[in-house]
Amino acid sequence: MRIIQRYFMKEFFKLLGILALGLALVFSLLDLIDKVDDFMRGNPSTVQLGLYAFLNLPKYLYYLLPMSLLICSLFVFSQASRNKELVAIKAMGGRLKNLFYPFLVIGMIMSVFSFVIGEIVVPNFSERSKELKNLLMKKDQRLSFREGTIWMRGTNGSFVRIELYIPEKKLVKGMSIFITGKNTLKQRIEAEEASWTGTKETGGIWKCKTVIIYDLEKGEIAHIPEMDYPYLESPDLFSQGIKKVAEMDIIELSRYTKRLKAAGFRDTKLLVDLNSKISYPLANFVMLTLGAALSVMGRIGGGIFAAGLGILISFVYWLLYTLMLSMGYTRVVPPAVATWIVPVLFGIIAIFLFRKIPE
Repeated sequence: MRIIQRYFMKEFFKLLGILALGLALVFSLLDLIDKVDDFMRGNPSTVQLGLYAFLNLPKYLYYLLPMSLLICSLFVFSQASRNKELVAIKAMGGRLKNLFYPFLVIGMIMSVFSFVIGEIVVPNFSERSKELKNLLMKKDQRLSFREGTIWMRGTNGSFVRIELYIPEKKLVKGMSIFITGKNTLKQRIEAEEASWTGTKETGGIWKCKTVIIYDLEKGEIAHIPEMDYPYLESPDLFSQGIKKVAEMDIIELSRYTKRLKAAGFRDTKLLVDLNSKISYPLANFVMLTLGAALSVMGRIGGGIFAAGLGILISFVYWLLYTLMLSMGYTRVVPPAVATWIVPVLFGIIAIFLFRKIPE
C-alpha cells in the first residue's frame, strides 16, 4: 500500500505544483497588465515589472490553493477510478480509506502552510508590492502606518503623530503635533481628538478638541478647548496610507482592533476579517478531503469534467463564504458565525462523504 500511496502522492504533487503556481502566475500577470498603463509614467524596467508580478504571487497562491487542491484530488483519483486502478487495489484486499489517509494529513499540512503564507509571506510581500507600486506611479509616501499609529508631515513641515484613526467617522484619537525650528523643537501640541469637518470640495478642516500647547521657546503651557489645524490634509490621504487587512498579520490586526475597542469603537468588519484569517486556511483540508471522497463516489468522468466540477464546487464555496462575510460586516450574524459556518458545514459534508467511501 505504501508504494501505491507514494505513486499517487507523486502524481498529486506534480499536478498541484503546475496548477497552483500556474493559476497564481496567471492572476498575478493579469493584475500587472491591468496596472501597466499607470506604471508607464514611472518609466519602469522589465525587472521592476517582473518584481511586481512576483510580489503578488503569494497573495494569489493563498486564495487559489483550496481550489487547486480540490481539482487535483478530483483529477488524480477520478482518473485512477476510470483506469480501474482503484478496483485493482480493492481486489488485492486494500482499503481505499487507507489509501486516502496520507492525503488527509497533506490537507492538514496545506492548511498550516496556507496559514503561514497568509501570516508571514503575504503581508510582507503586499507591503513591498505597495511600495513598488507607489514608486512606479510616482506617488509620494507621505505617511507611515503601524498598528493603527500614523506618522506624517503637515503642509507646514510639522511632524504629526496620530495614535488612532477611525476611517468611518473621520475621527482621530490622540494627535501630537511637533513644530520645529532650524535645530530645535519650538512647540508641541497635544489634542485628545480631532474630527474632519466639511468636504474636500469646500475645503474642510481638522478641528482639534481638548488641546494642550507646550511652547518650548517661551516655556509656557496653554489649555484650549478647541482649535482648528489647517496644516493637515484631508482623510483621503489616510485612506491611501492605511494598511489593508491583507497587509496585516493576526497580531497586528488584533492589536489594532483592541485599540479601537479601548477608544470606545467596535469595528465589526475588522473582527470578521480577524476571524477569517484563521478560518480561511481550513478550506485547504476541506477541499482535499471533499475531492478525494467525491472522486470514488461515482463516475466523475474525464479530466476536463473533474476540473469543471472542482471549479463549480470552489465557486459555490467562495460564494457562500463571501455572502456570510458580508452578513458579518453588516452585523446580521456574529463575526465568529459568519467566518466559520461555511468551512464547518463543508467540512462536515466532506467527512460524511469520506466515511461513506465504498470499500
